Amino acid sequence: MKRMHVHVSVADLSRSIGFYSALFAAKPSVVKQDYAKWMLDDPRVNFAISTRGRQPGLDHLGIQVETGEELREVYDRLQQAGGEVIEQGQTACCYAKSEKSWIDDPAGIAWETFHTTGESTDYGDGTGENRAWVAQEKQEEKQGACCAPQAAPKPSTACC
Repeated sequence: MKRMHVHVSVADLSRSIGFYSALFAAKPSVVKQDYAKWMLDDPRVNFAISTRGRQPGLDHLGIQVETGEELREVYDRLQQAGGEVIEQGQTACCYAKSEKSWIDDPAGIAWETFHTTGESTDYGDGTGENRAWVAQEKQEEKQGACCAPQAAPKPSTACC
């Protein structure tokens, strides 16, 4: 059975642990000095937060699987989705040992697909994730800042 994965970068880990513990009515299953994770069944999600140096907000999304067979199935879907798939393979990341791949969706959001095989004593070096972010930055460079479409200005909603 697959599980949705959401990873959010936060500025204050302790405060965020308090917030999400109240929101989920559950304590995190993993807490480190720079990371916390909830493995929830309702909703079925692997929700993680970290203070890993990025701006606070959505870091990446993913699909966690329970078997190698499910992982191959999801990898096939990545190939069909199009885009550059970065196959990281066996790695240590987020205090876990996993096999994973990365892809960016059309909006530039990084998605990881992974099968966790054990625990790790360190966060890991983020090699595949870093390659996904670099690939995204290169795609943005190709579009060229001067030629990228600009968002239409929002109409004022002030009432006074």
